[in-house]
Amino acid sequence: MTKHFILSINPNAQYEWDRYILRDPLTAGRPELASLIAEAVGDETGSYLVAVNIEVTVLEKAQNPQLQRVPADVPAVAAKQHPSELVA
Repeated sequence: MTKHFILSINPNAQYEWDRYILRDPLTAGRPELASLIAEAVGDETGSYLVAVNIEVTVLEKAQNPQLQRVPADVPAVAAKQHPSELVA
């Protein structure tokens, strides 16, 4: 069984549980690994000793968008006020 997930890593997260987030790419829900293993076993009542192999292949890496300051060469323009705009 091959499942695809999106892993987000944020070493600066405020809480430890937010440092590594695994999400379903279609629903954005967090996968429950126990349910996935139960599905593979067949959902039959009982206790199972299971071996789980995790093989990770990075399919695509997306950089987190960071705000960048772009220098703009815009000349300063003096605002001219008309006498009608100065009336209180």
